[in-house]
Amino acid sequence: MINRIVTMKEAAAETIIIEAKGLTKLYRRGAYEIHALDNVSFSIREGEFLSIVGPSGAGKTTLLQLLGCMDTPSSGEMLIDNQSTKGLSDAKLTRLRREHVGFVFQGFGLLPTLTVMENIVLPTLFSRRNAQSTAEELLETVGLSSRRNHRPHELSGGEMQRAAIARALINGPKLLLADEPTGNLDSTNGAAIIKLFQKLNRDGLTVVVVTHNSTLAESTRRVISMRDGKIESDSQPVFNIGSNSNHLSI
Repeated sequence: MINRIVTMKEAAAETIIIEAKGLTKLYRRGAYEIHALDNVSFSIREGEFLSIVGPSGAGKTTLLQLLGCMDTPSSGEMLIDNQSTKGLSDAKLTRLRREHVGFVFQGFGLLPTLTVMENIVLPTLFSRRNAQSTAEELLETVGLSSRRNHRPHELSGGEMQRAAIARALINGPKLLLADEPTGNLDSTNGAAIIKLFQKLNRDGLTVVVVTHNSTLAESTRRVISMRDGKIESDSQPVFNIGSNSNHLSI
């Protein structure tokens, strides 16, 4: 049984979930043309735990938005589960994003008038799923079962971020994208969020985080360093289940 489990994980590790090919994103400010991303190419395998680091303005958040179909590149192509996003309508991009990607933001993004439970199930209103039992399981996973009826102003920063993570997982995404998920948290709550990401990844979820937090970056198995819209380095390891030895100082 153990050998079969390892084999299944190794097979998943060979599955490319994201493939970026020459992604370029241009913005115009008056007469100036700004390359937020400049010919970025890489792939992400199913089951990876990856961090994207670099100075402000390096293109990290722009890249994350493209990976999550929240924006489209000026040129280049991106594939999610072998499906190209090139030329897709806004409606099709929204459907692809809803079915495959979960988002976690630095500012939590919880609606203040809704309870924790209501915030978590909110994304399912658009998919018409009955997600009550899934939400209950997620509340247990993130340690918020006793806070289900509280509103965001009654929660700590760490609790709000955990609620946001549960909301991001409600539609069962294959990929979790997090933009500075510990940026508004103290070190204790930040460490708890890192442990939660590690647990989710061990359970098979592909996790990509943009971060300035060196502790979070060092907890991932792969680190992409960006500068001036380009990939400066990529500590992509030979995939080894359980390995956590490929760290990059930032």
